[in-house]
Amino acid sequence: MKLRIPKIPAKWVWVTIATVVVLAGVFTWNRWFPATSNWVNQTITAFRSGSQSIEGDAAQNEDPHAGHDHGAHAGHDEATSLELSQQALRNVGLTADQIRPIKLETFRKSITVPAVVVERPGRTRVQVATPMTGVITHVHAVQGEAVEPGTLLFKIRLTHEDLVQTQTDFVKTLGELDVEEKEITRLTSITNTGAVAGKVLLERQYARDKLTASLRAQREALRLHGLSDEQVNQIARERRLLRELQIVAPSIDDHGDEELKLSRVPTRPVSYSPQANGQQAKKQHSSPLILQQLDVHKGQAVMAGATLCILVDYDELFIEGLAFEQDISQLRQASEQSWKVDAIFEQPGAGSRIVEGLEIAYLANQVDTDSRTLHFYVRLPNEVTKDRRADGNRFVEWRYLPGQRLRLRVPVEQWPEQIVLPVNAVAREGAEYFIFQQNGDHFDRVPVHVKYKDQYSAVIENDGSLFPGDVVAMRGAHQMQMALKNKAGGGVDPHAGHNH
Repeated sequence: MKLRIPKIPAKWVWVTIATVVVLAGVFTWNRWFPATSNWVNQTITAFRSGSQSIEGDAAQNEDPHAGHDHGAHAGHDEATSLELSQQALRNVGLTADQIRPIKLETFRKSITVPAVVVERPGRTRVQVATPMTGVITHVHAVQGEAVEPGTLLFKIRLTHEDLVQTQTDFVKTLGELDVEEKEITRLTSITNTGAVAGKVLLERQYARDKLTASLRAQREALRLHGLSDEQVNQIARERRLLRELQIVAPSIDDHGDEELKLSRVPTRPVSYSPQANGQQAKKQHSSPLILQQLDVHKGQAVMAGATLCILVDYDELFIEGLAFEQDISQLRQASEQSWKVDAIFEQPGAGSRIVEGLEIAYLANQVDTDSRTLHFYVRLPNEVTKDRRADGNRFVEWRYLPGQRLRLRVPVEQWPEQIVLPVNAVAREGAEYFIFQQNGDHFDRVPVHVKYKDQYSAVIENDGSLFPGDVVAMRGAHQMQMALKNKAGGGVDPHAGHNH
């Protein structure tokens, strides 16, 4: 007896195989999908190049001069392809960094507003004044010099009568207190033996307490005159009156009493040396201060509170933008979204210098009644362009200075995943826009659709005319388009129609 195995229909076999293949593909998609995607893109690119080659071959077959060398290159349509020499590439500015692949990026539609570089209120400018009346005995810094915080600026011989009297009373009280302490010590030993009544010791102790209270008041009076605790303690230790003040450059971030120092306390010399010891290196400010204005000279008598000089810190500045009334709502949106702002500095003969990625600090809370504009402020980190020494003095030049005029590019709308090219990468002829794609040693002209264009960038429609990864020329498109036209038609003969 034979065992009969039921026959499975063929359609169920194929269904089972297809199901297994699909499941296997799902579980292993991360292994085969990237390679397949790359293969598809390469196939499309090869097909496009092949189509251009086929068209070129067809045109060549129809050409009665086919087979003759007219300078044509295989694989290129001479009407839309251009070969540039190394000199020509340099002439149009096509350096290595200006020929690069296309990539998808976020485009920010923006508005441009006028602006000016300004100081940070309360932070950029520091006014150095004398707290006491005196005579300038030495000016250590010169106008325009760069100084570090803690650098000696002025020496002043004190002539303030109230300060002299207060110091005298303070030293006198210290001496009287020493006498009382000695007398109390002597009476304590005698009182214990019963030779002196305790009432006498008690009176001396009361006198000591009065002197101590008077001494505290005199200390406070000296602080009120502008002396620091260290200065008062120095007077107490040495029992000598303060005759001279040394005024040093203050710190932008920490304005302490140590800005005024006794003449006996060592200070850093005016010409700051980068080979300072480790302790001084830790204390130095991140950027030098510029002595912008010097108001006194040696031998000049100054009253308490008089301005000696003005220091400025240009390490960080503000850009003051002027937004018009119709742009206020868009500006507020950019501030709320924390979108970055670009600063455009015009440079005669060298184009524009664009500083990207700046942060909006704040918007003013009122509209200027005269100009009908809203002021807003953008942080501008500064940088030193020149740091030199001359005759023992240090001079620093900053890149950005208050008063410089510029424009701010403020984003108002975002378009993600866009093909964005510089405006100089696109050439226009009539209703057509072209870009130039690198193809070997040639540049092929490719027609594109421009969705949006401003004076800096052009947004290209992602419709298949270009693909991410295609290498294109980022500038010089107009010059290359003119070169193509000249190659195709040549220039007009100025002698045409004349009989020579």
